[in-house]
Amino acid sequence: MAGAMPCFECLQRRIEADFSSDVLFRYGISDSALPFGSSAVIQICSAVAADNIGSEKISTQFVLAVSVDMEERGVAANGEDQSTSSENGGCQSQDDVGTSGMRMTATLSPFASICRGSFSAIEDLLKKYESCLIEDHVMSSLNLLVEGKMAGRYGLDFLNLVGCPAFCESRIPGSVRHPNITPILGFLKTPGYGYLLHPKAPYSMEGILHYSPKALESEWHARFLIYQIVSALHHIHSQGIAHGSICPSNVMLTDSSWVWLSIVDMHTMRNNLSSKVSTRSSLKTYCCMEDCPCQAIYADLKLSACIDWHSDFKRWWTGELSNYEYLLVLNRLAGRRWGDHAFHTVMPWVTDFTVKPDESSDIGWRELKKSKWRLAKGDEQLDFTYSTSEIPHHVSDECLSELAVCSYKARRLPLRILRSAVRSVYEPNEYPSNMQRLYQWTPDECIPEFYSDSRIFFSLHSGMSDLAVPSWAKSPEEFILLHRDALESERVSKNLHHWIDITFGYKLSGQASIEAKNVMLPASDPLIPKSMGRRQLFTKPHPMRQAVTSRYYKSKESSSSCIYGSSQTLPKEHSISENGWFESLEAATLFCEHAGYLNPIYRYDNLPSLKLAKNYKLEKDTLAQPGSDIPIPYMDLGNLIDYLDVDDSGPTGFQELLRWKHRSSSLGISSEMLADDIFSIGCLLAEFYLKKPLFDPLSIAAYKENGVLPGLLEELPPHVALLVEQCIQKDWARRPSAKCLLESQYFPPSVRSAYLFLAPLQLIAKPESRIQYAAKIANKGGLKVMGAFTAEMCAPYCLSLIMSSSSDVEAESALFLLKELLRCLSSRAIIALILPTIQKILQVLEYSHLKVSLLQDSFIRDLWNRLGKQIYLEKMHPLVISNLIRSPDKISTSAASVALIGSCEELGFPISVHQTILPLIYSFGKECCADAVEALVRIGGLLGGNFIIKHLLPLLRNVVLSCMDISHVSKPEPVQSWNSLALIGSLSTLDGLLSFLPSQVVVKELIQVAANSLIVLCQRIGQDLTASFVLPQLKDLFDELAFSQRSVSAPNSIGRNLKLARSKLDEDACIENRIDLVVLLYPRLAALIGIEKLRQSCFTWLILEQMLERRYSWKWNAAGESSRGSFEIMDSPKLSLSKYHPSEYNSAKLLLNGVGWSIPQSQGVRCSRNLINSKQGSEPRHMGTSSFANYEAWHWFTGPASTPDASDFLGRTGGQKDELTWKIKASVIHSARAHPGVLRSVAICHDECTIYTGGVGPGFKGSVQKWELSRMNCISGYYGHDEVVNAVCVLSVSGRVASCDGTIHVWNGQTGKLIAAYSEASTNFLHTARLNSEPNNMLTPNTLSGGILSNAFNGSLYTCMHHIDFDEKLVAGMGNGSIRFIDVVRDQKLHLWKSDPAESSFSSLISAICSCGSENHYAGAIHSSPWMAVGLSSGHCRLLDARSGSIIANWRAHDSYITKLAAPEDHLLVSSSFDKTLQVWDLRRNLGTQSNVFRGHLDGISSFSIWGQDVISVSRNKIGLTSLSGLTAEGGQHRLLPQTLYSADRGTKNLSLLSTVSVLPYSRLFLVGTEDGYLKVCC
Repeated sequence: MAGAMPCFECLQRRIEADFSSDVLFRYGISDSALPFGSSAVIQICSAVAADNIGSEKISTQFVLAVSVDMEERGVAANGEDQSTSSENGGCQSQDDVGTSGMRMTATLSPFASICRGSFSAIEDLLKKYESCLIEDHVMSSLNLLVEGKMAGRYGLDFLNLVGCPAFCESRIPGSVRHPNITPILGFLKTPGYGYLLHPKAPYSMEGILHYSPKALESEWHARFLIYQIVSALHHIHSQGIAHGSICPSNVMLTDSSWVWLSIVDMHTMRNNLSSKVSTRSSLKTYCCMEDCPCQAIYADLKLSACIDWHSDFKRWWTGELSNYEYLLVLNRLAGRRWGDHAFHTVMPWVTDFTVKPDESSDIGWRELKKSKWRLAKGDEQLDFTYSTSEIPHHVSDECLSELAVCSYKARRLPLRILRSAVRSVYEPNEYPSNMQRLYQWTPDECIPEFYSDSRIFFSLHSGMSDLAVPSWAKSPEEFILLHRDALESERVSKNLHHWIDITFGYKLSGQASIEAKNVMLPASDPLIPKSMGRRQLFTKPHPMRQAVTSRYYKSKESSSSCIYGSSQTLPKEHSISENGWFESLEAATLFCEHAGYLNPIYRYDNLPSLKLAKNYKLEKDTLAQPGSDIPIPYMDLGNLIDYLDVDDSGPTGFQELLRWKHRSSSLGISSEMLADDIFSIGCLLAEFYLKKPLFDPLSIAAYKENGVLPGLLEELPPHVALLVEQCIQKDWARRPSAKCLLESQYFPPSVRSAYLFLAPLQLIAKPESRIQYAAKIANKGGLKVMGAFTAEMCAPYCLSLIMSSSSDVEAESALFLLKELLRCLSSRAIIALILPTIQKILQVLEYSHLKVSLLQDSFIRDLWNRLGKQIYLEKMHPLVISNLIRSPDKISTSAASVALIGSCEELGFPISVHQTILPLIYSFGKECCADAVEALVRIGGLLGGNFIIKHLLPLLRNVVLSCMDISHVSKPEPVQSWNSLALIGSLSTLDGLLSFLPSQVVVKELIQVAANSLIVLCQRIGQDLTASFVLPQLKDLFDELAFSQRSVSAPNSIGRNLKLARSKLDEDACIENRIDLVVLLYPRLAALIGIEKLRQSCFTWLILEQMLERRYSWKWNAAGESSRGSFEIMDSPKLSLSKYHPSEYNSAKLLLNGVGWSIPQSQGVRCSRNLINSKQGSEPRHMGTSSFANYEAWHWFTGPASTPDASDFLGRTGGQKDELTWKIKASVIHSARAHPGVLRSVAICHDECTIYTGGVGPGFKGSVQKWELSRMNCISGYYGHDEVVNAVCVLSVSGRVASCDGTIHVWNGQTGKLIAAYSEASTNFLHTARLNSEPNNMLTPNTLSGGILSNAFNGSLYTCMHHIDFDEKLVAGMGNGSIRFIDVVRDQKLHLWKSDPAESSFSSLISAICSCGSENHYAGAIHSSPWMAVGLSSGHCRLLDARSGSIIANWRAHDSYITKLAAPEDHLLVSSSFDKTLQVWDLRRNLGTQSNVFRGHLDGISSFSIWGQDVISVSRNKIGLTSLSGLTAEGGQHRLLPQTLYSADRGTKNLSLLSTVSVLPYSRLFLVGTEDGYLKVCC
């Protein structure tokens, strides 16, 4: 490359002169370590007032590259365009293109315009690009083609380019751009210069390999990227053109990770510089501009245009190259860029500027063994940060931030940049005014300008003073000389390697980074590509420099000729011995060899020819001309769908690759230049897997001279090594062509199918056209024939189009595409890809047609059917509520309202109350939300009057009473405002609900309000005034109520009121409402004025108190208090007075040993009383399953308003990780006899309405019962087990269930039919027995007797079972300590992991299994892949690699049998045991020395369940609640308080032993199973 190039400052002045100052020069692009180059990243500023950032509109970034002198390219001297590209994409003729480089560009980017260079021309090109019109004609042609219409040649040519030759037999070259070639927007001619304009890709392959290599860890994505590169290269080669410069820096990636192969960086293009640029070859880089103000700055530098790190290191080590120059080389290797404020070149501070640098003194020198961040923050603060952070780190920012760079250069930068990077409000006085203050202010490192350019001190802004130099420098020029001399001093030279180790070297990772307090905060998601970051150049300590350059401000003496690595004379300035010198030389040589990857080689010939390939031929008569009459071949859409079909039945193994290798060697390639590109492809492919270059100067020399292949080939997978070895053959004629590479078995059918589907979507066309194309292909079955995996790989590209859909037409296509993806993708892929996109769409407040479509009931039900209601509740339901409350447009609000109303009936009462009703009520205080009020009213009307009475009215009453209480207290204005809005919303809702309520209910509510108001009044006037004035008025009322009670029938009589007349019913109802006054007034007046005064005033007190005791269990104790359990209820204003019971029970049911009878909790402990204390008489029900269907749904559910702390539930919406701790009341609200014996396991379906219980069945066989939670009755069962069922799993939303009793049965949860049974060889079960006969199930239990797990300790039996959700695999633990994997989808047993033979005993049976909660395992943990934990009966725990089965860790977790394991996070493990402890393990730390131990249970913990941060454990007849939020990194002892379960209706203790627990997270309930077979619903 020519040595003379413009410096970036001159390039900026040239661009601004040729175009406009509104062309913002961001930074220059260069391969050199110095700021010289011919390309720049630009943006367009359309602001009129540049200093007012509010009026600016900045475009996206583009690259403007100086190309060729265009005086002979058809652009006249007067500036008029002589030739431009046609609108429809036609390319230029050969006469219009004067040079080979421009001719190639016109061929490869045919839509590029040729025009006179001006600001308006750039604006027009950018507007055309940003409006996506450049290739819209190609996309339109493709859409017509898919519809089966005459489409023109562009769509056919494009499909031919991407691999569908069946569409076009007579291809017209040059009519369309290959989708993997960087689009050139235009050729711009200015006086004396020509420019190429093209979009800037956000990433390059080089940047991803350096800063986010994990983004390429997917094998499929690596192959897909390589396929794109080879496809683009095949197109280039088909035109007879050799690229000549294929390397990672020239492979660009778009935001969607689509590949663009740069053609601007082709060797032919890069060497066709303008004739104004000097062509003198020189090893030294200098600015070609005559009036360059930077000539003096770079005059003494010895760096060449191309970086050769080996040579530069040698020269620096021996003193020939300055510290300044060597640091510039390291910066360039690390990817840092001159002028890019976000990733600027970095230099070390070497002095604190307090005194003049003096090598004879230690004062003022900066300590280079520590980073500037460490010096600024201090070791104590960094240690605290490291020890307290969730992810341990010392450094949270780059060593040189954009804020620091812009502050350093504030005097020279435009104000618009200062406002955007430093502070939006420009305050010149806030910038440091002198160098010493600047050094003390910043924790960041220095920039090269402080060592080279004195202009950085002088301000261009009138309000900002110049940056003052230290007192020991007379001027900025002298300061630069002295500061540079300090950098080159012997003191700095002897310590600079320490700073290099911290900034670029081995102290960036591992133990060395911890000791240096230099641990960086890792990226939040390492899988996301990055274009900048910290690149670790060295993994070994950097050698110390052995010689020092002459002082910068003196004339330099000629350096001694000591050549590194050859016979040489020791430098005179060194005082070390000769042996020491050669030891240092040997260490430096080894270091240089070890860092050979810093000099990557990608070409077999390092100096490629600039000639075109011999077979290049582009004739004018072959070019498509606008309006040409070209015959359109017949098109069959089936061909396209056939190409999309993924056929996995074909051979793709290693043997097929060997056959391909033999074929490709025989075919060969036609040109040596083209073969050099194939060599580069082989190097690039190897680097994808190795994460470092395949060749360096030493290895390429050995290969070329002796044919020795690089040793790194052995680290590649065999199939990759074969392909790479074929591409890098010494005999260029035996290398495969690009087309041959595309046909290799290395690329599976899924790669080709995905490429064919996605390539049209990458055209620069309108989003509307592209998404219509994708939807049409999907409509034709394209996604279906591709298969689930290929569709998943294509989904991210489609989702970016869906997110950008704005018009109604786009929204319809987007919705259809989303539905097709839902049908084709796996559940795991939908959760990972589709749901985040849906969430982002719903989070947008503005109206969009697509958002309204997603809120439709049909789409929500599609989600339910595909993923289950639990995923909907967690991911989508809160956003539906948010759209109802916050959306500014009525259409979105209405759609959200309909969705919520429709979901309530389907979700059931508990979920609806907690996840819909409470959030809507809570929204009342935030704003006056009429839509929420209307939704609540409509929900109440849909669910019926009983729901309103039991749930809505108590909740609204709580809100109203709370608002009334707050109104009497002095509160800040925001609280009063919230209170007022909440009161208005509640009263408005009550008003709307009146139309759905019977009149007696309304009267009852009014009576209660009046009674409550009277009691409040009595409390305010006091006891005496109440006794004097209020009680006499109530005397007659109490007397009337007492005597009317005697004439009313007892509430427990059966069938008494069936034949009463309508008038009598109305009269009784009225009397009953008046009787409620006794409950409201009498107990509270007794507590207020005393029972004796009340009795003296009321002569009928005995009758009234007997009534209260009989009906409500209220009694005044001798101690002067109300009885326990009743007084709290009677005294609470939140009581729902009328005990509403929609159904009743028959006591005869207790005499039967039936399974599934549902009884109220109180009945189990008071058999002598009536089963239900109902105020509505009815005839007794007869036994039978049909009778349960008559019970009202959710009759047992009391709701949160029935408890005093109900207000704590307000506003807690979906998701299992609420901020508030779950307040357990330890109340059993309902109980049912599920099994005649022990209940071992409870499995909850996704809808929380269906549950499965496993345990002992009839005849002491094992059984599984299916329960309908709404009515608490057993609707079916599975009775195919011979032993006790110890585990039940719901496998998927499709309804399959797995149950284990030593063998595993997989059966249909809907029909109860057995699908498959799995057991090991020693049992009587077949491997995978399929039974087609009718099973003994479905409420017809097997009557055969059997023992309870008679072979429990047989080593071949399955002892526990775990379902891996995202992988649809079952993992079964065995009695001999082994683990069996079962694929339930394919119905086959997989691998078996066996334990050590010494541990195969009863003491080491597998008692519990769990796996990490997601596929995205924690990157910083001790494991590098998804893990699995197994608990043993001996108390030990093992952590296994879920892929290989290798043991990662093995430790003693408990002193006894481990009962359960769970993984709430990917780095946390929770375990319980019979040793009475619950322990939490942080897998990121040493497992042998840390754990958080929770103690408090007096008996062994039989089970636990996790909801968000809360853990509920059961032991004997008690439960314990603890939180994971208070865990410490070091571990420690914690206390949990066990609670005894009480009956909700009478406060009776639960005496049954608890065996299992499971949480209903969205219903705010939990289920416990007992040893005597009961299933209890608790809150």
